[in-house]
Amino acid sequence: MVGSRTATAIVGLVVSLLVTAALWWYFESLFVFLFLPFVPFLFRGLGDGEPTVVQECPHCGFQATVDSYDYCPRDGTRLEPASER
Repeated sequence: MVGSRTATAIVGLVVSLLVTAALWWYFESLFVFLFLPFVPFLFRGLGDGEPTVVQECPHCGFQATVDSYDYCPRDGTRLEPASER
C-alpha cells in the first residue's frame, strides 16, 4: 500500500504534467508548471479526523506534536501537553 504522502506527491506530479501539457497545447510553447512544492499545503488537514495532541513549552510557548519533540529546542525545557486540535 502506498503512503498518503507518496500518493499526494504522485497526484501532484500528474497534475503538474497535465497542466504543462495543456499549456503547451494551448500556447504552443513550453511552460513548465511544477505543482509539487504546493501539494503539502493544499492537502494539509485532510487526515483521518483524529485530533492532534500538541505539546507546549511552558517557558517560551514553542509548540510541537507529541511525536516530534520531548524537550523544547529553544531552551531545553520539557514540553507539557497543551491542547487538542
